[in-house]
Amino acid sequence: MKNLLTIENAGHVYHTPSGETQAVKGLSFSVGEGEFVAVIGPSGCGKTTVLSLIAGLMRPTSGRVTVCGKDAYGGGYRLGYMLQRDELFPWRTTYRNVLLPLELKRHKSHKNKAYALELLKKYGLEDFKKSYPDELSGGMRQRVALIRTLASKPQLLLLDEPFSALDYQTRLLVTGDVCSIIRREKKTAILVTHDISEAVSVADRIIVLTKRPAALKSDYSLGFDPDLSPLSRRERPEFGRWFELLWRELNDENG
Repeated sequence: MKNLLTIENAGHVYHTPSGETQAVKGLSFSVGEGEFVAVIGPSGCGKTTVLSLIAGLMRPTSGRVTVCGKDAYGGGYRLGYMLQRDELFPWRTTYRNVLLPLELKRHKSHKNKAYALELLKKYGLEDFKKSYPDELSGGMRQRVALIRTLASKPQLLLLDEPFSALDYQTRLLVTGDVCSIIRREKKTAILVTHDISEAVSVADRIIVLTKRPAALKSDYSLGFDPDLSPLSRRERPEFGRWFELLWRELNDENG
């Protein structure tokens, strides 16, 4: 499997008038094309900083972060970023919200607009393309947000706790919905989450970070059948064993 993302001995230090804070130190791992990887760690360990380094929003203080063989900070690759909230513009219809990234990048060609419509149709939103966000359920809004992200054909998807704003029941349903779309589109995805159950229910691999400064503590391949839905995984006996192991990892006082 070819690596899409490579992090090599990366570190990041925040400088403030009162001093320095080491957020990431000596972090190394890679993600292969088509993998779905979850990143978990203790609260405040630096997960958001790691995501920002991968997204190229910050340059690492030390080490390297490369995506598609290119420096992440320099860009040059197609990135999709899904946030905690859907951030749909209330004055734009579903279809016009999906087209927004294409407009911003000046890629709104006939071919790309047709692809966006194809995604809406493929994932059950064609009948709602003229609806406004306040006319959609929370789950449908998250689906629109994902399709908006996919419309620009990203090579790497970053998911920053995208289900945390939903109530528990909706969250379970939407998690399965979104993950099914990601797998059907064969996208490489990195999910940052504080929810162990969520990580085990969706990921191929789970990266566990140490307490701050974030470094690699563990890297687990879960081994579930990739055709199992997140809800089906939760019913498997392995689910409980993985949850217990990861819970102990996160609550290990030694890091």
